[in-house]
Amino acid sequence: MLDWTDRHCRVFHRLLTRRTRLYTEMVTTGALIHGDRRRHLDFDAVEHPLALQLGGSEPQDLATSARLALEWGYDEVNLNCGCPSERVQRGAFGACLMAEPQTVAAGVRAMVDAVGGEIPITVKHRIGIDRGESYDFVADFVGTVANAGCEVFIVHARNAWLQGLSPKENRDIPPLRYEFVYRLKRDFPALTIVLNGGVKTDDEIAAHLQQVDGVMVGRQAYHEPWQLAGWDQRFFNEPGPALAGRLAVEEAWIAHLERLHRAGTPWPTAMRHALGLWNGVRGARAWRQFWSDHRIKAEAPQRLLERWRERIPTAAREALAAAT
Repeated sequence: MLDWTDRHCRVFHRLLTRRTRLYTEMVTTGALIHGDRRRHLDFDAVEHPLALQLGGSEPQDLATSARLALEWGYDEVNLNCGCPSERVQRGAFGACLMAEPQTVAAGVRAMVDAVGGEIPITVKHRIGIDRGESYDFVADFVGTVANAGCEVFIVHARNAWLQGLSPKENRDIPPLRYEFVYRLKRDFPALTIVLNGGVKTDDEIAAHLQQVDGVMVGRQAYHEPWQLAGWDQRFFNEPGPALAGRLAVEEAWIAHLERLHRAGTPWPTAMRHALGLWNGVRGARAWRQFWSDHRIKAEAPQRLLERWRERIPTAAREALAAAT
């Protein structure tokens, strides 16, 4: 989710769900060690529980990055072994690491030692690489990495084709094999197995949870954010933060944008993450167009919200207030 799940996106999602675990964009160990650490690591306290997703393969660098995550207050460190992009492969990390389980195990062991058990070290991966269809391949990978101290595996239920497909095509063309993920849970009952890939609806999430310990939802949650508003109640049996409806979420989000504006930070960069808030409600397209208009980017968000609402007839405002 590079360039998608930045800190502003995560603040927006926290207005919809408190309990769902959020993940950062993948950050390379080199960026943390040699780059602007504050820019990559800072986050708002409301984002907890929050995992830092790392890209890297060198144990010492992974250990240093894990210690930074602990110092910054993250709740988890996740090693990405699932990204199939050519750029990531050139850096010798991502999905290509599935062919080197001992390398992944060494990195996990270094990170586990670095954080001293204070936060979990987890791995996100695919069920295979290229056109191989052997369950034994992914089972051997999980077993090897688990022996190094990893207890949580987030499994994208597709292969990663390292040649011939773009990252987008790698999310659609290799077939989903959910049974491989279910079987991992049966074969490794002591591990936490989280399923990822192709999950769209809450009913699908509930069905998968009969077989595995968790479900990760990526682009579906980003494009249809209001779906998150029901997750706390359905999956954690707790009231969520969005019970007052979308208008209340909108107001809280605009207040966040207003704080950015007053601090001198351009708010449109953050606003792009919330453009799906009113999806499925009459007037959603006009709302997206209003907030995407480059001509208003220098104006104060709070005043813009007032201007937007002045344009809406009373009946429409009442309909929006009732929309859930």
